[in-house]
Amino acid sequence: MSALPQTTVETTWVKPIDAAGLSVFAQKGRDNPNSKGTVRSKTVYDGQFRSLTYVGHHAPVVVDEPPHLFGQDTAPAPSEILLSGLGGCLCVGIHAVATHRGVKIARMEVMLEGDIGNPSAWGAGGAKKEPLQMGFQAVRAQIVLEADAPREVLEEIVRDADYASPMANCFRNPIPTDVRLV
Repeated sequence: MSALPQTTVETTWVKPIDAAGLSVFAQKGRDNPNSKGTVRSKTVYDGQFRSLTYVGHHAPVVVDEPPHLFGQDTAPAPSEILLSGLGGCLCVGIHAVATHRGVKIARMEVMLEGDIGNPSAWGAGGAKKEPLQMGFQAVRAQIVLEADAPREVLEEIVRDADYASPMANCFRNPIPTDVRLV
C-alpha cells in the first residue's frame, strides 16, 4: 500500500497594513478621544444630472443618474456612491480590527444593498415628505471574510468594525447638515 501524497495549501494574504502605525493611531485616539478632522471636496455640475467631485489630487469621482431618473447613466448614482463609501469603510475597519487582533485576511468582499425611494422628486414638486422619510430606509451588508481565524473570531471582527465604522455611523446617526447658497 502506498502512502498518500502530501497536499500543501498555499494561501495568499491581502496586502497588510502597518500594524505599528495602526497602534500609534489608536493611541492618539485614546489620548484625545474628541479629536476629529475635516474632509473636503468640490463638486462641479456637468448638466443632465451628471457631476464630477474632486477630492485632493485624485481623478474626479463621476456621479450620474440612470435614464429612468433623467440621467445619462455614465457613472454610478449618488446613492450607489454612498453605498460604495460604506463598503470601503467597512473593509478598512475589518482589516484594521483583524490586524489589531493578529488575524491575516486572504479574501474580503462586502456586498451592500439599500432600500431608497425618491417620491419627493428631489424637492421638485413630488410627494411631501419629512427628512426621516427620505434617503435610505434600510441598508444590508453581507461580508465574505476568509482569514486565519475561526468563524467566531471573524464575527467579532466584523461586529467591532461595524460598531466603530465612521460611515456606518453616518447611516445610523443624524448628521447636522448646513446647506446654503454662497
